[in-house]
Amino acid sequence: MKTRAALATIGIGFGLWGLWLLLTAVDNHGLIRLPIWLAGAVIADDFILVPLTLAVSWLLTRWSTGPDRHRTVAAVRTTLLSIGITTLLALPLLIRQGKGANSTVLPRDYLRDWLLLEATIIAAGVAAYVVQRSRFTLSRSRASSGDIGGR
Repeated sequence: MKTRAALATIGIGFGLWGLWLLLTAVDNHGLIRLPIWLAGAVIADDFILVPLTLAVSWLLTRWSTGPDRHRTVAAVRTTLLSIGITTLLALPLLIRQGKGANSTVLPRDYLRDWLLLEATIIAAGVAAYVVQRSRFTLSRSRASSGDIGGR
């Protein structure tokens, strides 16, 4: 119980410190724009990302009802999840690139780097699918040849 209270006190302390840093570092105009930006993030999440995710999941589930397709679903879901997460992380850089809004951002070609990352994720997903499929085909051929139970 003491540990929980100590951790709660430390968490509240860090939260208050962050609030103090926010209030001292951001001007009044920025403090007014912050809730608007947060509301936009909530709207984008609830009305764009969630319905899109549900639609893709529904389509993937409907597609996976065929024989032996359940093995494919894991590779496809993992690949799509990784693509979605990295896209959400890269989106601010892709939108603001070249506008000079933040002088600390390195002058890189973020679109090219993001596309290379997504291609790498897709290649890894395809490789995982091929390995999984070949393992399944190999075990199926051994089972059909009478080699059941590892004898």
